[in-house]
Amino acid sequence: MADYEIKDIALAETGRERINWAGREMPVLKLIGERFDKEKPFEGIRIAACLHVTTETANLALVLKKGGAEVSLCASNPLSTQDDVCAALVENGMAVNAIHGADDKSYYRHINKTIDIKPHLTVDDGADLVTTLHTTRTELVSEVLGGTEETTTGVIRLRSLAAEGRLKYPIVAVNDALTKHLFDNRYGTGQSTIDGITRSTNILWAGKTVVVGGYGWCGRGIAMRARGMGSQVVVIETEPLRALEAVMDGYRVMPAMEAARIGDVFITATGDKHVLTGKHFEIMKNGAMLANSGHFNVEIDIPALKNMSTGSKNIRQIIDEHTLADGRKIYLLGEGRLINLAGAEGHPASVMDMSFANQALSLEYLVKNQGLATGVYPVPADIDRSVASLKLEALGVKIDSLTPQQHKYLQSWQEGT
Repeated sequence: MADYEIKDIALAETGRERINWAGREMPVLKLIGERFDKEKPFEGIRIAACLHVTTETANLALVLKKGGAEVSLCASNPLSTQDDVCAALVENGMAVNAIHGADDKSYYRHINKTIDIKPHLTVDDGADLVTTLHTTRTELVSEVLGGTEETTTGVIRLRSLAAEGRLKYPIVAVNDALTKHLFDNRYGTGQSTIDGITRSTNILWAGKTVVVGGYGWCGRGIAMRARGMGSQVVVIETEPLRALEAVMDGYRVMPAMEAARIGDVFITATGDKHVLTGKHFEIMKNGAMLANSGHFNVEIDIPALKNMSTGSKNIRQIIDEHTLADGRKIYLLGEGRLINLAGAEGHPASVMDMSFANQALSLEYLVKNQGLATGVYPVPADIDRSVASLKLEALGVKIDSLTPQQHKYLQSWQEGT
């Protein structure tokens, strides 16, 4: 059995059943796995992955293993780790270093143990694994052929690293695939964020004023689902085009200081830090709830909230009540970490099916195209289209194809009115 650090191997049977259940909703990944099992594109390849260790991720890891890869896995967020899933993967012969609720010291120890395999490929969710390879474990970089990145935040970090001339190997920005961010971010984050907050608080959404920080694809999804539950949605933004789009989509748009006075539930999804700070907490309603759906727990200024509090206590499993000097209470959900994973199970498996199909095919692309120049690359368009086509096929949806005449018309400049 591979080296591992998990909570309890005895949880394997439960994890196996849950992995299989998620797999039922991941037909595209299943089809890719069947091909990988025959072709073995990763024979002799070592893959280090830092992802949310969930049932959906387990299906990706198993598909990569079917393709011949040696896979080592750690958690990109300790609060999303599912201990029974970890146990099932270890039982399957995989190196897993992840424990639900692990502290920061354990988190980075797990990353280092994961890259001890001397990876040829990296799979990241937030770029912490890649950052570790580029800072404290640089002796391993020479063996890396390439990697993939799953998140908006991670892609931002990697592009910054590349702009400074410090990125050491090519990385495919899986997050930017249309079949990823249009569906994963909008439909996945939208539904799972509302799900996480509902499970954590049992609130009635109808009639609540919900303030959504950021109107990117994640923010769009959250706003859409909150409105669908009967909430009055307010959007705060700094980018004029996105703010205008939110207005045209029918939402109220205003500065954060104005929204802070009227919001009942605040949900950040910007990828930036300190979207909500002490000046906002000072004027929030008694009972305001704070949640985050951005990758890192920096969007809400938690140190400022703690410094302003005269007392705090945990009142439900992932709800911390902070009492301010005037007696008002503000509730922080999930320690400011991803609420859809801290409070629920993350994206539905059918959404992750497309994201992880992009991951698997992009990793195969990197193996087939060794020698790519260092940089951050988009997912090849043919991979994106292939994933969309396979998903439609799995859903039983058929579409038309262009006729030769139509194709010629679209490629020509001669024909007009």
